[in-house]
Amino acid sequence: MAKDSRLPTKSSEAKIAAFLDQVASAPVVKPAGHRGRLIFALDATASRQPTWDRATNIQTQMFTETASLGGLEIQLCFYRGYGEFSHSPWYERSQDLLKRMTAVFCLGGVTQIRKVLKHAIKETKKQKVHALVFVGDCVEEDVDQLSQIAGEMGLLGVPAFLFHEGHDQRAAQAFEQIARLSNGACCPFDADSPQQLKELLSAVAVYAAGGHRALQDFSKDKAGPVRRLVHQIGKRK
Repeated sequence: MAKDSRLPTKSSEAKIAAFLDQVASAPVVKPAGHRGRLIFALDATASRQPTWDRATNIQTQMFTETASLGGLEIQLCFYRGYGEFSHSPWYERSQDLLKRMTAVFCLGGVTQIRKVLKHAIKETKKQKVHALVFVGDCVEEDVDQLSQIAGEMGLLGVPAFLFHEGHDQRAAQAFEQIARLSNGACCPFDADSPQQLKELLSAVAVYAAGGHRALQDFSKDKAGPVRRLVHQIGKRK
C-alpha cells in the first residue's frame, strides 16, 4: 500500500531507455516454435485499483504481439489483504486472463513481494519461466532477503522486470537491486499514460517469446521507448 499519495510524474527518457537497454541485454533461452512463459505479477493492495484496471485493459497486447513468435503463456499472480497470495493457471488466451483479472478487486494490506519471487523460482523448477513482470509502488519487506531470492532467480535464468509507479525511494532502490541480481531491469512509469505501460509490457512479452531478434523486429514500426531500444542494440554490435 503506497505511503506517498502524490501523483506520479512522467518517467525520464533516460530511465526508460536504460530499462529497455537492460531488456535487450537479458538472456533468453527458448526452443524455436515454443511458447514463451511469463509471470505477470501485480500488487493488489488498496491503493492499486486504478493501475490494476489499466493493466486489465491492456493485457491483450501481450498476447497479440507474441502470436507470430510461437505464442505466450501468462500466469497471473497478485497479493492483497491479510497475507493473501494467489496465482492463476497458465493462460494461452487473452480472454481467459481477462476473465480472471476482472474478477479481482484490490484490498488493503502490506507488500508480499517475497512470495512473488519465491513463486517464480518454484514455477521455473517445474517448467522454464522466461520472465517475471511485477508492477507495484512500494516495498515493506526486508530488502536483503528479497535480494537473496532475486540472486537465486538470476542463477536459474529468470529475469525480473519491475515497473515502479510513484515516488517511493525505498521501493526504487529495492526494485533496482532485484532487477540487477536477477539479470532483469526496472523502470519507473507514468500511471497517467496507459500507452507507455502498454509498450513496455509488450516489449517484455516479445522478449520472453522470441528474444532479442524478435524485440528488434517488434520495434521497427514503433516510436518512443521501443524505437530507442533498437538504436541501443545497434550501437553494441
